[in-house]
Amino acid sequence: MQIGAHVRDAEDPLAEAAEVGADVVQIFLSDPQGWKKPPSHPRAAELAASDVAVVVHAPYVANVASPNNRIRIPSRKIVTQHATVAKEVGAFGLVVHGGHVTKDEDPAVGIDNWRKFVERQAGEGGFDVPILLENTAGGDNAMARRFDMLGRLWDAIGEFDVGFCLDTCHAFCGGEELADVVERAKAITGRIDLVHLNNSRDEFDSARDRHANIDSGTIEPDVLAAVVGAAGAPVIVETPAEGQARDIAYLREHAPTA
Repeated sequence: MQIGAHVRDAEDPLAEAAEVGADVVQIFLSDPQGWKKPPSHPRAAELAASDVAVVVHAPYVANVASPNNRIRIPSRKIVTQHATVAKEVGAFGLVVHGGHVTKDEDPAVGIDNWRKFVERQAGEGGFDVPILLENTAGGDNAMARRFDMLGRLWDAIGEFDVGFCLDTCHAFCGGEELADVVERAKAITGRIDLVHLNNSRDEFDSARDRHANIDSGTIEPDVLAAVVGAAGAPVIVETPAEGQARDIAYLREHAPTA
């Protein structure tokens, strides 16, 4: 089982991976709050050749569900651009948040916008790396907060080459019980390609996205370890940096394996 971390040192992620004991790393390729096209990574060849697996996270600003052309169109562009550079670093996927529509808009519009995006890209040869749609923590009109809405979205896009990233903090704060979250997610998507294994600083169904280290949040550590074992997918901790090595070691010791 591959267990690793989102590393902060985008210039030399392999060095940080070694420091925390990670055998898989997640990186940003550009400002996560910005819209600029990502540059080629200075260590692309080294990353692609490394035994450390790589996954890339798209900028947080991307919202391909949005009915607003000024948001949706740049979001499509930035996601496809990131997928191209993600391929250069040997990434096995690009994590993209499900996005949302505003409170006065019909979520069906957001679902259809997702469908149009992935359908169009499929017609043009697909993404350079698989898109891994991630569940999110807040928003009444979010595409991937509540699993009933996730099911509607997956009905529209599941036939295309889209994978799924399960975030435990997002699920917990989005109002989804973790005891059977893997089973329910797989019933909807048929797959889990990546787990973001994060504890939460907030209570159940808080709609807040504030990560905590495994031993210091409101979710019992053994519950998180059980999710890892049930998912059977690569794991990334996006927890505070000072505790990441401890989080990885805990999962290696306590997460059940098949």
